[in-house]
Amino acid sequence: MNTSEIFLLAMLLIFAVPYLFWRLLKTDYFAPLVVVQIIMGVILGPGVMGNLFPDYHKFVFNPDVVKTLNGVSMWGVILFVMLAGVELDLKKTWQYRRESMTTAGLSLGMPLLFGCGAALLLLNYQGWIGAKAAPWQFLIGTGMACAVTALPVLVMLLEKLEILRQPMGQRLLRYASLDDVAIWGVLALLMLDWERVGRQAGFLAAFAILTFAYRRLMVRLNKNDRWAVALIWLIACSFGADWAGLHFMVGAFLAGVVMDADWFGQEALDAMFKNVLLILMPVFFLSTGLRTKWDMGGYSVFFVAGLLLLASVGGKLAAAHMAGKILKWKDGEASIIGWLLQSKGLIEIVFANILLDKQIITSETFTALLLMAVGSTMLTIPLVHPKLHRAQNRGLVGQAS
Repeated sequence: MNTSEIFLLAMLLIFAVPYLFWRLLKTDYFAPLVVVQIIMGVILGPGVMGNLFPDYHKFVFNPDVVKTLNGVSMWGVILFVMLAGVELDLKKTWQYRRESMTTAGLSLGMPLLFGCGAALLLLNYQGWIGAKAAPWQFLIGTGMACAVTALPVLVMLLEKLEILRQPMGQRLLRYASLDDVAIWGVLALLMLDWERVGRQAGFLAAFAILTFAYRRLMVRLNKNDRWAVALIWLIACSFGADWAGLHFMVGAFLAGVVMDADWFGQEALDAMFKNVLLILMPVFFLSTGLRTKWDMGGYSVFFVAGLLLLASVGGKLAAAHMAGKILKWKDGEASIIGWLLQSKGLIEIVFANILLDKQIITSETFTALLLMAVGSTMLTIPLVHPKLHRAQNRGLVGQAS
């Protein structure tokens, strides 16, 4: 077989296996298709299928095929995160800035604190801290992994729950996006890459200046030209953010945030959202799973995964309830927001991969974080759906703040 044929075979596995598993086993309630795609990405990766069928795995997912899949997945997630940014109403973010900053700060800080507590416990045992990590790096890195909210997965879950464009969905986007920007910034500090800290400041300053010129240009263009210029702007922002150490997804989100939905038309944006979700995002979920390299590390890894899951979920729920009391939310809102913000998905796995590459954590810790991310995401829909139904009956979901 030549490379193109093997690539198509890999694509067949990527699209067919999760769909058949999801449809035939009817997992939608506890594991929506996006969750199944995440799990199948891990299963099809080197950690499971690579160990069970190493020769077949190396044949199908050879370096040339994986590079191609990574390129497709990167472009898919860049488009998806941009569309998530377009969905966010900046005027509402500013209007509710006290609420947004309070909730985002708590939802980042509390699970970070809980995660650091779990990591402090792990320092007493061998095999969890990486070979090149200082204790503070291990503590902060593990804590931040517990604090991550997976923005692409959150958007999908909000879409599935049909609240993406409702006020509560917009609030959740505001909280998660502020936390995401902070998390990638902290990661750069964690790596002690002071050169990149300066780059980040330069990128954000340039972005702020160029945004004014970009917005003035867009209102003068027709719709066809707007799409072309928007894609150029998207690529430039993604490149700039990645160059600065903020990660290309942060740049893609910022690129979308400063766009107005009215420039393109809501119907066209909805069509693009569904197409990206259907055509490109499965490749992102599966190809990211293919990049995970992990060892099971014995039964202790399951205990540590449970500990980290408790820290992550407990921290997010505690933060949401604290924010609810401070901001006087209605009954039931804090629980819904806390459970949705605790969903991890593959963004946490990407974050953990970086920690593993830098030898801040070991492969055993990575495995525990991976299991925590899958468990966190699988818990979301079953626990949120009934709470959301009760809230909708009481008319809470439509409230703006």
